[in-house]
Amino acid sequence: MGNFAKITFFSSTSGVNLIQHKLAYDKQLTQRALFNIDLLVIHCTELPDLMMARNYGEKILYQSGTGNSGHFYIDRNGHTEQWISLDRVAHHVQGYNQNSIGIELVNQGRYPHWYHSDHQLPTESYPDPQIKALIILINHLTEQLPHLKHIVGHADLDRRSIPAENDESVSVARKIDPGPLFPWQTVMQNTRLINIGSHAKNYDKSAK
Repeated sequence: MGNFAKITFFSSTSGVNLIQHKLAYDKQLTQRALFNIDLLVIHCTELPDLMMARNYGEKILYQSGTGNSGHFYIDRNGHTEQWISLDRVAHHVQGYNQNSIGIELVNQGRYPHWYHSDHQLPTESYPDPQIKALIILINHLTEQLPHLKHIVGHADLDRRSIPAENDESVSVARKIDPGPLFPWQTVMQNTRLINIGSHAKNYDKSAK
């Protein structure tokens, strides 16, 4: 785990409560202008808990001394942490990192058999406190970033498939997150962003 002595708390008038828990390589990531951010990507960790997600995020994977991570992580109870600064380009979705923010929701997904052909349907739902925290965070970011207008699930941006670990003749999706149990209806009815993914539709904002 990271150095918890560096954790600081932040709250805003929009009601969001963030624990600042930046990864050690935060300042080594490419810097960007905030006005270039126009896309928010919803992920799930496909891991059992926040601690394991942190361990993955801390792994150095690139010559730049950085790794893969979202900007924000929301645990099942709504606990929200920021690991990467908004003005830094995080490695969270291939091909769309430069203009996007990644929000990771702690959820088992297909863990631990991500690529087993018989284990492709997640069974863990997203609890209400987690979704409430997500909506608060999205609305906070919408206030802070004037060009942020679109939202999409990770799986809609990474449609690659790979051979199943148990049968190479069968292909499985590399990414399915946030998955079929994610409550798009609730999120879209309570935010101003436009869904540009496979769940795009005209959501009734009055039916909350």
